Amino acid sequence: MGSKPHALLIPAPAQGHITPMLKLAKILHSKGFLITFLNTEFSHRRLLKSQGGATALDRFSSSFRFETVPDGLPPPENTEVTQNVYDICRSTQENCLEPFKKVVGKLSECFSPVTCIVSDLLMGFTLDAAEELGIPEFIFSTGGAGALMCSQQFPTLLDKGFMPLKDSSYAVNGYLDTIVDCIPNMKGIPLKYIPPFIRYSNPGDEFMVQFTTTQINKAITMASGIILNTFDDLEHHILNSLASVFPPCYAIGPLHLLENNLADRSLASIGSNLWKEEVECIKWLDSKPTSSVVYVNFGSIAVMTPQQLVEFCWGLANSKRPFLWILRSGLVSGDQSDVLPPEFYRETSGRGMLAGWCPQEQVISHPSVGGFLTHCGWNSTLESLSSGVPMICWPFFSDQFPNCWLSCTEWGVAMEIDGDVKRDEVERVVIELMGGEKGKRMRKNALSWKNKAEVACSFPDGSSVTELEKLVHQLKKVRK
Repeated sequence: MGSKPHALLIPAPAQGHITPMLKLAKILHSKGFLITFLNTEFSHRRLLKSQGGATALDRFSSSFRFETVPDGLPPPENTEVTQNVYDICRSTQENCLEPFKKVVGKLSECFSPVTCIVSDLLMGFTLDAAEELGIPEFIFSTGGAGALMCSQQFPTLLDKGFMPLKDSSYAVNGYLDTIVDCIPNMKGIPLKYIPPFIRYSNPGDEFMVQFTTTQINKAITMASGIILNTFDDLEHHILNSLASVFPPCYAIGPLHLLENNLADRSLASIGSNLWKEEVECIKWLDSKPTSSVVYVNFGSIAVMTPQQLVEFCWGLANSKRPFLWILRSGLVSGDQSDVLPPEFYRETSGRGMLAGWCPQEQVISHPSVGGFLTHCGWNSTLESLSSGVPMICWPFFSDQFPNCWLSCTEWGVAMEIDGDVKRDEVERVVIELMGGEKGKRMRKNALSWKNKAEVACSFPDGSSVTELEKLVHQLKKVRK
């Protein structure tokens, strides 16, 4: 084992971060790296449960290992719900440094010395450990380049007086439509599409701005490089702007396409979902005509009110279009799992399917899926783009807002739904998405991006493939 480079990868403990980090781990393993994948104990327990039990990950090669660290938080009452983002960011920062160093030491003694660390941007405490232990570290920013650029400009927005909001009336009086002129290569972006922590509207927002700024500054000054799950054609100018501020940036996405192109499939069955997938979705989709189904999934973090859920349900019902709707545990505030009216089930019988979770990559790329009603998380956005599927965006949190703006404005693949969702609007945009003239233009644009994503991930000279080779060279070059 000792002759091989050994990469230790640690994602932030949330679904949208674990999924791309695990893909990156598999890709590096295929390039000859020993891999240790380090989850928090809470995330690892959920992963084991969703994958089939306590020994579910034991069957894989000794060259791909899983380890854990405690996150410092008390166990939640509901283990099927994503932990509070503010709490987990604060707790990992305060509690994980020493446990992390112990894992690195244990691996060196009992397995193989760690030669490089790949850490999520939000797990910046690892940079302190890497510096102390003399191990090079690369930071993985799991969102898009545009979202990273917006967050990097938080101090500028505060200095210029754009934010925070002066009072709550500024959230509704049109102020958020103000165009921001200080985000490099995101000309014309309104304030409402900047990650909304900076509004200081909710408890914990000020901490999140400070926390994010600290993590970004540490990455700029301490990391050996920045890895992004995007591709050059999609965010070319923004990537150039990032490269002028950050250490070397490697755009190696969409990672799910790179992973699918690997010759080594020995780790293909290692899944990343923290909820058990209901694969019956695929059989249901098989029974539907091409491009006829609206796929609805608001991701792993969004929480809506019972009233918002009802508006969505009647908008979907009234559109008369077939739909597959993912209603995960914790999606509705107050943990109300059965808030859909009985009339909705009667109205959509045979036309709609509800599920708790699904294999999303398979669903989005299924021939029967013609549109995606989404929260605009980065993984969902990339998967939709690279499957040629246009979107309806309902952003809820963090980077979902700049992702929405780029999808609607720059890439021409999406329409947005108002945050205060109404059934008539849902009905209208679903009908337009699935059969209207704008929907057809968006589908044409999405198919164009699908082709560009595939070219980027094509061996041997796609842009993401060549960036990956540069990254692998650097990860191996910096061995002790």
